[in-house]
Amino acid sequence: MKKKTPENYLGLARRAGKIVSGYRTCVHIIGKGSIKLMIIADDSSANTKEKFTALCGKYGVPCMIYGTTESLSRAAGLSGIGVFGITDRNFADVMIKEISDETIITE
Repeated sequence: MKKKTPENYLGLARRAGKIVSGYRTCVHIIGKGSIKLMIIADDSSANTKEKFTALCGKYGVPCMIYGTTESLSRAAGLSGIGVFGITDRNFADVMIKEISDETIITE
């Protein structure tokens, strides 16, 4: 049996309606408490990474720098998106387990 990857779970979460995507949408929603995990593409700008790291620290949301914009977008069935908020605790927990602890910025 093939091992699930974080990208697989991102695609499943999107089909289940358990993600929000895009810079502005995630900035707007993170303070409302519905985001359980932020995933930022490693090739996002330094400003984007800093902004979300600070927001996640402020609101106590785990933030992970992982993958590329292309790989994450493709997994979610979108184009050119490098910022994703997972809104389901179960998806967030399994993705945290699948991605190396070294990539967790805040928790």
